[in-house]
Amino acid sequence: MSVLYLEYPKCSTCQKAKKWLETNNITFEQRDIVKQNPTKEELKLWHEKSSMPLKKFFNTSGLVYKELHLKDKLKDMTEEEQYALLATNGMLVKRPIIVTENIVLTGFKETEWEKLK
Repeated sequence: MSVLYLEYPKCSTCQKAKKWLETNNITFEQRDIVKQNPTKEELKLWHEKSSMPLKKFFNTSGLVYKELHLKDKLKDMTEEEQYALLATNGMLVKRPIIVTENIVLTGFKETEWEKLK
């Protein structure tokens, strides 16, 4: 199984998630979400594959999210506008993200990540 792992290396949750992947012998391709931000096309594909609300792809506790007052603005934006916004800055994107052929997960919840085994 091919696993893409997107992280912000300084994030403690991402560090825990990476350690979990390594401990469970899951081979993955690692990508820094800030240096190589997901594209609009990737985000759209992952969102569709995930069956999650698009809001789950936003880092709602992040400084950029708060500085842009997105809590109030997102509800008035189209999905296309939200994809475009997410693609502008990796710090807006919830992390870590796991992407496989059939699974897309945002954030690190060990019980959800068990699906990767």
